[in-house]
Amino acid sequence: MCEFCTRHGEGRIWFKNAANYANDLLADLRRRDYIRNFFMSTIQEGVITLGRLEVLFRKKKALPRRLVSQMVAKAREEHFGQVVTMEEIREIVGRAATVVRMPCACRWAALKKENRCCYSVSYSPELWYEGLDMGYFGLAQDVGLESLTREQAVAQMAELEKEGAVHTIWTMMTPFVGAICNCQPGDCLGLRTLALDVETMFRGESVAAVNEELCIGCGACEDACQFQAIRGRQAGAGFKAMIDPGKCFGCGLCRNACPQDALAMVLR
Repeated sequence: MCEFCTRHGEGRIWFKNAANYANDLLADLRRRDYIRNFFMSTIQEGVITLGRLEVLFRKKKALPRRLVSQMVAKAREEHFGQVVTMEEIREIVGRAATVVRMPCACRWAALKKENRCCYSVSYSPELWYEGLDMGYFGLAQDVGLESLTREQAVAQMAELEKEGAVHTIWTMMTPFVGAICNCQPGDCLGLRTLALDVETMFRGESVAAVNEELCIGCGACEDACQFQAIRGRQAGAGFKAMIDPGKCFGCGLCRNACPQDALAMVLR
């Protein structure tokens, strides 16, 4: 069991612990202040900082280890994520009292392009996301936060997955869980940091597994993988897909792409 689950999961997977969505966590003034300033302090400043780090990484091929450790430690305290599967999305959203869809702050900060692929969930009558200022996107509060039924939210995220989106769940001052994001690696700040060897999110609880009897080595799964975790290996006169569990983040995109249903998600 990971350190996050030990500290924040009460013996379970941390993001499935109802206490991490509870109102008493919102009573913390530091968390309230963090949510109020989230778009500017975490997202806007994060885009600027990440841009500088990407330039440094291209020059040096690696970031200083001390800097990486500091970045990961800060992320784990404030805004940390984990890849989740569609099955886990259904479970998380299925227990929510309210769900709203909002624009992706990462894409807006980097491109000034509105893309509604982020979802905030509340498990109680008090809506934590009312503290977010939708004026950041040039929107009124009642326009920026689009209320959905649980079924609508799950259906929308399933469609985003078909388009290649990776599902991630994020804390708003750990361990409070606030958002489910559905992004492409080139757009999401968290996914972009992975390319710098800075892991501001955990791998999923599941990992992809290949049924070699069904695999025909077509390469569709390799093309669909956002984490370069799949490659072909020689098997007799043909090829079979091979998963590198150390690189696999457990998103499930590969199984969607497989025409033979030769891939499944199994517990890591």
